[in-house]
Amino acid sequence: MTQAFAATLHRRPRFSMVAAAAVMAGLAFGAFDAPANAEVLVASRPAAAYPAPPSALYPELFAAVQLGQVFKDGKTFVDAVPKSSPATVAAQYRREKDRPGFDLSSFVRQHFNLPQDNGDVYVSDRSQSLAQHIASLWPHLTQQPRKPAAGSSLLPLPGPYVVPGGRFREVYYWDSYFTMLGLLQNGEPRAIRDMVGNFASLIDRYGHIPNGNRSYYLSRSQPPFYFKMVGLLSTQDEAGAYARYLPQLQREYAFWMEGASGLKPGTAHRRVVALADGSVLNRYYDDRAVPRDESYAEDVALAKKSSRPAAEVYRDVRAAAESGWDFSSRWFADGKTLATIETTAVVPVDLNSLLYGLESAIRLGCERVQDTACTSDFTQRAERRRLAVQKYLWNEAGGHYVDYQWVKQQPTGRPGAATLYPLFVGLAEPAQAARVAAWTGKELVKPYGLVTTPTPTDQQWDAPNGWAPLQWVAVDGLRRYGQDALARDIATRWMGKVQQVYAGSGRLVEKYNVVDGRGEAGGGEYVLQDGFGWTNGVAMQLMTIYPELKRP
Repeated sequence: MTQAFAATLHRRPRFSMVAAAAVMAGLAFGAFDAPANAEVLVASRPAAAYPAPPSALYPELFAAVQLGQVFKDGKTFVDAVPKSSPATVAAQYRREKDRPGFDLSSFVRQHFNLPQDNGDVYVSDRSQSLAQHIASLWPHLTQQPRKPAAGSSLLPLPGPYVVPGGRFREVYYWDSYFTMLGLLQNGEPRAIRDMVGNFASLIDRYGHIPNGNRSYYLSRSQPPFYFKMVGLLSTQDEAGAYARYLPQLQREYAFWMEGASGLKPGTAHRRVVALADGSVLNRYYDDRAVPRDESYAEDVALAKKSSRPAAEVYRDVRAAAESGWDFSSRWFADGKTLATIETTAVVPVDLNSLLYGLESAIRLGCERVQDTACTSDFTQRAERRRLAVQKYLWNEAGGHYVDYQWVKQQPTGRPGAATLYPLFVGLAEPAQAARVAAWTGKELVKPYGLVTTPTPTDQQWDAPNGWAPLQWVAVDGLRRYGQDALARDIATRWMGKVQQVYAGSGRLVEKYNVVDGRGEAGGGEYVLQDGFGWTNGVAMQLMTIYPELKRP
């Protein structure tokens, strides 16, 4: 470990787990696990204390509203803003709740300002081409920086930011990279700089980039695409951009690697796993083991269906939310049932590919600032990860990458579009890339693009659905290895679907059914959302690379 990198770490005292009753009430914010007698190193303590999420501000009222399903979408209440202090609202609720005729829905509407979806106030101009429509959407999806009202779950950001759309009223971590691709093609470099700066601000305050800029998202991150965003600041000199943001890149890396030093083979701590041979790879995780604030009722119901301890189920559900693939058969022990979710037992292809990319970016940044010790350190780190990915995540017989179940010490046997991430970051060998391309063409390419997994389920990150970010990861990764025909084919199929839906509805949506030309994408815990940030960004990027995909 280099001196500069070590300086970003220090010891942190352990936190004890709260009682089960408090966990169920959602009061365990900030409770972390630490293995007994372990030496725990973490990213330097954030300057800003984590603000409490809604479940901790007014726990009794919160549980009543969410379990009573006052709102069809559980995210509505956690984004609502109390009209007076949370303590005042909580006290008022305790005084009134047992009175005859008390109406919970009316109480909430009296004491809270409810959020508005982005799509509620936007009407498409159907005379515009798809490219024109996307360019006109950016101002609508852009939020200006503001100081959140007292009691709001929103985390402030210093600059403007682009939200996905619909119910997603805040910035999201991994979404933003794909959104930025479109901003780049639409000549919006300032917007990209603002968003990169916003994420730097979050790293500086909290030690990592949360799932989104909400208090209830602080206990987890999302796939670490920040280095890719930084690279967009200077596409002709990415190393220079990495050098400018080197402190933030190193600090994010420290977050993902916390606890790796001295971890014994066959054990895990937070987001790191030591495999049987001592190799260290990463997993998705969440620092809380309680129901998600935004999906509280769903998580409580799921835990009741499972035969496992509720806290384990909550942790695995939250870890899947950190992955961005919430939810997918990829995380299910039986390959089909959400109640068997085992996310924290899985070493994922995509996460470890991205961390290889982050290690490589830090190496380039260190080279630029002439820090030879750091350059050597991160060269070795990236190489160790590459070798471990090739050993544990490459399926030689199948010709694809697949996740690894580290507890059972065997591949999960549930491959999908994540197999393309090693190509996206340049980790794969050329022969492996050719085999991945062949497998992808056979198993994942459907009439309207790349399907997320070959497995049809009622989950949104499975067949028949396709998602914009995975189309771009595939196209970019395949082009990197000279698999141009397949890359163009995927882009053409995908854009055909996007154009078809836009022509029929005037919308770009969050996900698409890529198998059935008539069916709408389904699954998930909410209705299909339109807007939609990453679909807009990927569409603009693909139309720039392949101009023939544009339509007047």
